[in-house]
Amino acid sequence: SLSHRLTHSLTHTHTHTLTLSHTHTNTHTLSHTDTLHTHTHTHTHTHSLTHTDTHTLSHTDTHSHTQTHTLTQTHSLSQTHTLSHRITHSHTHRHTHSHSLSHGVTEVLCEACDLLGWKKPTKIQIEAIPVALEGRDVIGLAETGSGKTGAFALPILQCLLASAQRLHSLILTPTRELAFQIAEQFDALGSSIGVKTAVVVGGIDMMSQALVLAKKPHVVIATPGRLIDHLENTKGFNLRALKYLVMDEADRILNMDFESEVDKILKVIPRDRRTFLFSATMTKKVQKLQRAALQDPVKCTVSSKYATVDKLQQYYIFIPSKYKDCYLVSILNELAGNSFMVFCGTCNNAQRVALLLRNLGITAIPLHGQMSQNKRLGALNKFKSKSRSVLLATDVASRGLDIPHVDCVINFDIPTHSKDYIHRVGRTARAGRSGKSITFVTQYDVELFQRIEALIGKKLPAFPTQEEEVMMLLERVSEAQRFARIEMKESSEKRKRPKADEEEADDGEQSSGVRKKIKGGSFRGRAKRGR
Repeated sequence: SLSHRLTHSLTHTHTHTLTLSHTHTNTHTLSHTDTLHTHTHTHTHTHSLTHTDTHTLSHTDTHSHTQTHTLTQTHSLSQTHTLSHRITHSHTHRHTHSHSLSHGVTEVLCEACDLLGWKKPTKIQIEAIPVALEGRDVIGLAETGSGKTGAFALPILQCLLASAQRLHSLILTPTRELAFQIAEQFDALGSSIGVKTAVVVGGIDMMSQALVLAKKPHVVIATPGRLIDHLENTKGFNLRALKYLVMDEADRILNMDFESEVDKILKVIPRDRRTFLFSATMTKKVQKLQRAALQDPVKCTVSSKYATVDKLQQYYIFIPSKYKDCYLVSILNELAGNSFMVFCGTCNNAQRVALLLRNLGITAIPLHGQMSQNKRLGALNKFKSKSRSVLLATDVASRGLDIPHVDCVINFDIPTHSKDYIHRVGRTARAGRSGKSITFVTQYDVELFQRIEALIGKKLPAFPTQEEEVMMLLERVSEAQRFARIEMKESSEKRKRPKADEEEADDGEQSSGVRKKIKGGSFRGRAKRGR
């Protein structure tokens, strides 16, 4: 039997201050012969009344509202009598709220949630946090974008508040980007209580990571492979006192062949620990891991089947393979002003399409596994800050990453695994917002597309396009394709030369083909005029 309770505390404070001030001045002057008599009489009367009421109510809503009204009236009458009358009226509403789940998320963490804009807990948080605070192991099944990070971060931070042990918690993730994102959440939630984190992932110097681990942070966020490297080679580093283990995106960790690494990690951490396993899907591998790693877990399910959110508008376009680039450019122009994630099947294709779009004046940036860690994080940050409107990504970026403003997902290359479709389109229509996904289906993709429709249990409508207008773009897109191929060849030759242009940015003037940008001004402007 699991009970959860959500309480909001609402405090009203009313302060009324009334001040009345009367001043009377009487001056009489009497002149008689050589004697001057002056009588002055001053009378001042001040009356001040302050009244304060405080009421505390239990309420199910959350508001933050501060309002102050000040009314000032001044009357002045001047003769032999002077009257000054001043009224000041101050009225202040103060609403204080706190989120309290069963067994109490502490006030300091509730305030941190407010600062992050978390106004109310998500479904998975309502299900998982009370159980976790009771000290139980948790299996959380929830779709992408459901607030899973908060569901395990808040119980861990609450435990750290009670006992600030070093090397207290380990978070395992499948990708580097997700590890950095989780670290950002922990840093934001735990900044007021002094929580220290360390990110241990591949692509970054091991020595610098070893120095951070030597300081014994409270929370380690790691990919399995690099963590094993440190456990085996970094002197003095161990997890023998670990209290919490979290495996986020567990199904993907196992699908990326990290099973042997996970087994090694389980052997060197205490059996007497709390374990949280979060996954979008419950596969046979996840069930096997559950039996090996968790003790009498409570299952918290938000999404029990392969489903896409209701506010996601899903479409497909059936097109010849050779015209995919033209249709992509047409859609980006038609929906200009939105942010796009365009998923490609290979690193090479993501890079090629990014270069093609830049040659046409569209702000695009790639994110794939062949980029260095710093460049991948840089690309992600540029897209999140909206300085780039189109992110060309491989599936390394399709799950777990917190990119809050994706308006449209385009499956430029259809996913070979139907489940990847769910994770890709999960990048949009997050946290209750609406979104759009468009899947390109060529003559070679029909069977894969039918599997996707069978998995999600619905037939997708066709996205409306005008073939004649798309074909008007063919000449300019073909020219951009040629320049992109030249850029790809030059980039490949640079990589073969040692240390050549190492500092060159992924979307800089040189690598983007801007020096060969197609003449004719803004592509979007020309496209609109062409139509």
